[in-house]
Amino acid sequence: MTRRRWIADEVHGDTATLTGEHAFHLSRVLRAQVGQEFDIATGHAVRHGRITSISEDRVEFALGEELAGKSSAQLTLVLSIFKFDRMEWAIEKCTELGVARIIPLIARRTDSHLAAAASKRHERWQRMVRQAAEQSRRAAPPEITLPIKLKELGGGNSPAATRAADTSARKIVLAESDTTSRLRELLDSGSGDGPSEVILAIGPEGGWAEDELKWFQKSGWTAASLGGTILRAETAAIVATALALDALQ
Repeated sequence: MTRRRWIADEVHGDTATLTGEHAFHLSRVLRAQVGQEFDIATGHAVRHGRITSISEDRVEFALGEELAGKSSAQLTLVLSIFKFDRMEWAIEKCTELGVARIIPLIARRTDSHLAAAASKRHERWQRMVRQAAEQSRRAAPPEITLPIKLKELGGGNSPAATRAADTSARKIVLAESDTTSRLRELLDSGSGDGPSEVILAIGPEGGWAEDELKWFQKSGWTAASLGGTILRAETAAIVATALALDALQ
């Protein structure tokens, strides 16, 4: 039977701990008991863990052997902010697929009230990606940054945004155009080994504004499409993520 995986809140030597709501869910909702065994992600590895003490706000594990794992693909998803319920569904599913980092972006066509409220959702998004990472048995959740504006994607205070600006990764912006290359064809082109890292930018409802597409072009991004149909933003994010991760395998 496959053991459930948890991402530790604290790790000290051969001891790992879940705290707060994380611990409450395991202790009271799932009714875990001392002696039960789980897989524990420590941030550096996944290890076998056995519960040694349990309370509503703290669960401690004794860590055992390290479990074999595989390296994660390096895919950054720049996701324009759109209706939160649908955007958060995309965040959850892209986390399950294996995206390495998510950068929420305030685009020109992002509704002003969503842009104003987005920073307040950051803590919620962090909980979401953690839960989705545990559910999908990832070793660690993806990094999810505070929302930024497009000009900050060229290098700003966010480490992820700086990485997106400085990295040699293949940078691709999805655009609704029949004249652009298909994403799958673009990912398959180039070296025989394929890209080692990809950064994907997904526009908001209504697509990118013309000046935004020009900015991407001047900044070295390549435009691609998912075909002739116009997809909702969350559908495009999930499909594009799946295609890019397949190319990175």
